Amino acid sequence: MPPASLLKLSDLSDFGIRLAPAPEVWEWLSAEILADTGKIHNEDHAHLLDADIQIMWASSHFEKQGRTVLGQAEQVAFRAGGWQKARMEQQMRDWFGGVPAFIITLAADYCDQCSDLEFCALIEHELYHIAQATDKYGQPAFTEEGMPKLKIRGHDVEEFVGVVRRYGASHDVQALVDAANSPAEVGKLNIARACGTCLLKLA
Repeated sequence: MPPASLLKLSDLSDFGIRLAPAPEVWEWLSAEILADTGKIHNEDHAHLLDADIQIMWASSHFEKQGRTVLGQAEQVAFRAGGWQKARMEQQMRDWFGGVPAFIITLAADYCDQCSDLEFCALIEHELYHIAQATDKYGQPAFTEEGMPKLKIRGHDVEEFVGVVRRYGASHDVQALVDAANSPAEVGKLNIARACGTCLLKLA
């Protein structure tokens, strides 16, 4: 559960969004989802068992492109130098004792009121974003130390197949499934030919 002190801050609009490390969440998901002895183990995340990942609470969600963001996985990268980089690295060391390779941030206001099932689906959704990279032959890639080489990946569709398999389809995904199971209204047409975004990708 997110700390009560952080939730109180989410009610203060002048205070802005506050962040706090959540090592207890990483410990829990390592034991229950990543470890093969966990009660809700998912072998899809085997490459993350010894990964350099940290979890953070954010006091509240935020809006981006008309959507409410409840969780985010990111590869840590500092696009600055000098004192700016030093300041960011110091903040990481103060929070985590070092600079992690990846950070998953969760909206505390949502996680405080959502169901256990919704929380598990959210955390696994973010875990699915951290994938094992592949080599030029399409095989899993490893570092010189023999650890899985990790990268950020996008969605399978608008959700990960593994999340739907384990927790069921969200409203949006179910709508896609229902549409796919119905006869095509217009016929099988290559829509990419009529989509500006797809045309840009093909160019």
